[in-house]
Amino acid sequence: MSTLEDSLRALSERVKSHSSTMATEEAVKTAVVLPFLRALGYDVFDPHEVIPEFTADAVGKKGEKVDYAIKIDGDIRILIECKPIATTLEKKHLDQLFRYFTVTKAKFAILTNGRSFNFYTDLEEPNKLDTRPFLIFDITDLQPNAIAELRKFEKAAFNVEAILATAERLKYTSGIKQVIARLIDEPTEDFVRLVAADIYEGRLTAQVKEMLTGVVRAAFRDVIMDTVKSRLTNALADTQEVVEAVSATVEAEPDIVTTPEEVEGYMIVKAIVRDTIPGRRVFMRDAKSYCAILVDDNNRRPLARLHFNRSVKYIGLFDGEAEERMIVDSLDQIYDYAERLRITAARYGEASA
Repeated sequence: MSTLEDSLRALSERVKSHSSTMATEEAVKTAVVLPFLRALGYDVFDPHEVIPEFTADAVGKKGEKVDYAIKIDGDIRILIECKPIATTLEKKHLDQLFRYFTVTKAKFAILTNGRSFNFYTDLEEPNKLDTRPFLIFDITDLQPNAIAELRKFEKAAFNVEAILATAERLKYTSGIKQVIARLIDEPTEDFVRLVAADIYEGRLTAQVKEMLTGVVRAAFRDVIMDTVKSRLTNALADTQEVVEAVSATVEAEPDIVTTPEEVEGYMIVKAIVRDTIPGRRVFMRDAKSYCAILVDDNNRRPLARLHFNRSVKYIGLFDGEAEERMIVDSLDQIYDYAERLRITAARYGEASA
């Protein structure tokens, strides 16, 4: 049985390879949207669960339909509108979703062109669809954080409160990232004035503004490159630390086999909590039955346990009174428990390394 991530990767490759054949809305529905819904666990062959060409009489526009409505526990909860893959998704494409959202019990709406899936809800005004998405998922660019959010839309795990708990933060994070991306490519005059205010003391003539705009654009990119280089350097240092730690374990207990999966799991956990405690305080100590991730290399300060030596894999969490084991189908799913790992790490935050 394939996992959500496996199904999304297969879909991603399909879109990358065959997007030229998805010129129509119907092609997008068949080739991408229905498999996408199926990957989330919905029965696309049950018209009582995944309703095609959904119509609501109260909308007031005769003959207007939404491409799909998903019914969960007897109520319409998700509306979906599809467009051809070449379509640039814009606010004007929300009209039908906007009207249907107000006359159904739908809590979420998805606008997609088969490549980008834009998720909307009613954060700004109850029962009125927002005009900006809280989540944009690009199926050709699979990111662990986005996949983690998609898991909340799986039929078996669907929970309105869990989705809304992070929706507002996601919405503004996404919007700010778009603004920053635009500023990197085309710095506005106001932005140039802002960053140059404490650096350039002369009069901002048209020629000077043109010069400074180029400088700001280049500086922006240099900052990003410097950050990337720094993180790569730290990652390489972390990798060397892991290799040394694994070598020491193997020499001490030759019966223990530390797998690449355990090493990668350790590095993911370490990266997640780095903003809470210094990475140098996070250690891996492998054992026969599980791989322990400890703070300060102290057994009394467990951060997580990787139970990967079995057919069903678990991560053990310690934010409660005792270890709680959660199934992980893939290493990316560790990110689903990022907040719980940070809570555990924060407990040891006052201790010295």
